[in-house]
Amino acid sequence: MGEGPYFVLTVLGVLGTGVTAGVFCAFSTFVMRGLAALPPAQGVAAMNAINTAAVRPAFMSVFLGTAVLAAVTAVVTLVLWPEDAAVELLLGSGLYLAGSFGVTAAANVPRNAALLRLEPGAAEAAERWPAYVREWTAWNHVRAVASAAAAVAYVLALA
Repeated sequence: MGEGPYFVLTVLGVLGTGVTAGVFCAFSTFVMRGLAALPPAQGVAAMNAINTAAVRPAFMSVFLGTAVLAAVTAVVTLVLWPEDAAVELLLGSGLYLAGSFGVTAAANVPRNAALLRLEPGAAEAAERWPAYVREWTAWNHVRAVASAAAAVAYVLALA
């Protein structure tokens, strides 16, 4: 796969999944730990601010753009079935679509929406904050690993 549309799709796939993996890795390794160390009212307020800021073009173009790219790559691969790297391309696309995009939609976003409905200083927020951090972070680990594995699969497709 030295050149042509597969090469471009795959290189963009490596970049998108890699950047996304890095963002998720940062949250799993230090951002959520830092937020968890804050008093619950401050942690809830900070996480709500982060979640609001994340839904901006800078991150969403990478996150959603990579999902579209993965879907296009999967469809083109299934239709044309290249001689080289079909399995790696499908694996990379599937890992990102299910493990990153799918987990985000099914696990992280609903938790973010529930957190946003809480008043940061209320007793309910203080009560729910530790479970939110634990559950959200666990699902974020899945997203980070899936995105990194997708990047590896796309790199292997280039080999």
